[in-house]
Amino acid sequence: MRLTILGGGGFRVPLVHGALLADRGAGRVTHVVLHDLDAGRLAAVTRVLAEQAAGVPDAPEVRATTDLDEALRGADFVFSAIRVGGLEGRAHDERVALAEGVLGQETVGAGGIAYGLRTVPVAVDIARRVARLAPDAWVINFTNPAGLVTEAMSRHLGDRVVGICDSPVGLGRRIARVLGVDPRRAWIDYAGLNHLGWVRGLRVAGRDELPRLLADPGLLGSFEEGRLFGAEWLRSLGAIPNEYLHYYYFNREAVHAHQRGARTRGAFLLDQQARFYEEAGNPGTSALAAWDRTRAEREATYMAENRETAGAGEREADDLSGGYEKVALALMRAIARDERTTLILNVRNRGTLSVLDSEAVVEVPCLVDASGAHPVSVDPLPGHATGLVCAVKAVEREVLAAAESGSRATAVKAFALHPLVDSVNVARRLVDGYSAVHPGLAYLT
Repeated sequence: MRLTILGGGGFRVPLVHGALLADRGAGRVTHVVLHDLDAGRLAAVTRVLAEQAAGVPDAPEVRATTDLDEALRGADFVFSAIRVGGLEGRAHDERVALAEGVLGQETVGAGGIAYGLRTVPVAVDIARRVARLAPDAWVINFTNPAGLVTEAMSRHLGDRVVGICDSPVGLGRRIARVLGVDPRRAWIDYAGLNHLGWVRGLRVAGRDELPRLLADPGLLGSFEEGRLFGAEWLRSLGAIPNEYLHYYYFNREAVHAHQRGARTRGAFLLDQQARFYEEAGNPGTSALAAWDRTRAEREATYMAENRETAGAGEREADDLSGGYEKVALALMRAIARDERTTLILNVRNRGTLSVLDSEAVVEVPCLVDASGAHPVSVDPLPGHATGLVCAVKAVEREVLAAAESGSRATAVKAFALHPLVDSVNVARRLVDGYSAVHPGLAYLT
């Protein structure tokens, strides 16, 4: 089976490769094609993968190319993990937004909109190429903003594109852990959009264990989301929000924390990864050792400003191991081998959330088998969650419309309608600011 990874020079590719090396079942991936626009990054990551595979019998054959069409031909699965504009683009997204006093995070608020406006045209081109060159392939989208990008690609690939994120999985795992429950035996009642969802229940043998958690301040204070949001607020909600909702519920504090920081997250990662790629390209060093060190630092500093604002302390060791590669592999296995499973995924709504139309991509539990991912019926969201979901989905639709039409006015509308952008004038300045620093937004007129 052949897997193509777009963004194959990306820092997290070794996580996927490590999961593939551990997969010894029948019908596993035998060929991996890495595609990236940057040949130097490809070479560095290929060195890491070679060290990972040393001594592993029947490791997948790895090939790298900068030719997109060549990478796609013959693919059974395509992992799309691109970053349009690179980390330099992310750093620009953050700085332009913070200068206007609004959030620049890469998937939430102004920064997420800017990233989406750059990424959607590229993602749509990829979707069209897949439809032409590998029509039987399944596309698993890692690219952020994951829900928005998956919806853009679904207009050309239908249900053969599925978006994944490790946030809901990690949240469910943490809740199960503090309740003393095996997460493999738990049904996680989760619903919303990517980076905008809530766990409303965690059921084991038909019994909902979440009320037990919400009633116990000690348990609530023993895991990351409990410390981020505080026991009182979680009990008010009657649910456990995805960690990214901290940017909504504590927006003013988050913006101030980011403004006070010596540098933004994007700037930190830009410098950190520049050092990694330089070191990994040196024949006299271990590329794998360099990658391991860099990854440990990257994971430990994840959402550091939010944890500082909430007094949440350091991340727990169990939360430093990533997880999105495990979700991707489980999804791929379920489709390729008909190993039926349940995963929280980004898929077309199909009536799952009644407040959204059928084509809207939502993040909900899905039953996965050889025919793809099928969203499971969920209870309606409460009013406060419905309001946020509908508002953000409306913004996503304006981003898609702006990317399709090239309309600057529609892009301004996307920014102005977002709940975390508080002024039409700010929205106009954001579009001007982003257009000045991003060549990828030259299409807006």
